[in-house]
Amino acid sequence: MICARDIHKSFGATSVLRGISLELQRGEVVAIIGPSGSGKSTFLRCLNHLETIDSGRITVEGEVLVENDASGQARYVPDAQIRSIGRKMGMVFQSFNLFPHLTVLENIIEAPMLVKKMARAAIVPQAEQLLQKVGLLDKRDAYPNRLSGGQKQRVAIARALAMGPDILLFDEPTSALDPELTGEVLRTMRALAQEHMTMLVVTHEMGFARDVANRVVFMDKGEIVEQAPAQAFFANPQQQRTRAFLHNTL
Repeated sequence: MICARDIHKSFGATSVLRGISLELQRGEVVAIIGPSGSGKSTFLRCLNHLETIDSGRITVEGEVLVENDASGQARYVPDAQIRSIGRKMGMVFQSFNLFPHLTVLENIIEAPMLVKKMARAAIVPQAEQLLQKVGLLDKRDAYPNRLSGGQKQRVAIARALAMGPDILLFDEPTSALDPELTGEVLRTMRALAQEHMTMLVVTHEMGFARDVANRVVFMDKGEIVEQAPAQAFFANPQQQRTRAFLHNTL
């Protein structure tokens, strides 16, 4: 579904990604963990073109998004192709990013109507089904300022699903939430995993990574230190840096 090869990214003189390579298979849930500043969120943002890479190759469902030219510098496909590839992926941010002046329902139907040119009458029933899925149909006419953080994040997940993506990217979806609200968001993500939604999740929730992810990737200092099936990763980490991180977080 996603194939990233030798991804390099710097901000000025600071090297943030140092040769990251990762594949995501259809129906797979991959959790990316690691300390703050390790490049996890930057890598996710590079996959859906919120950040541009310096060099490397990214393909999404076999379509090239970016690859190196003859000089070894990253060259992106034309903008129309970037937008088409981008629609294969939905993004859920840690800060929700809901429009405060729109109701819950309007937040969900806005992108399908504007980007996919769907008729309101066609998308509203789908939006209501998604709100039912995330347990918030009764909030369809509420504004974001009337919702808890956990409810806002579940609306954000429904909004991402409304575009019909093949892949969902999550950037620390529970980090802005109180602990008691984290569970409702994780339950929604678990349900998506059970439906075999392809997901790449940057998270600090070790329980989710262990119990829901098929594979866990540990990043540090812009590199992948270790990756393995979830149960093996937590039961028998191979690298000393991984063991130290897990010792401090579990």
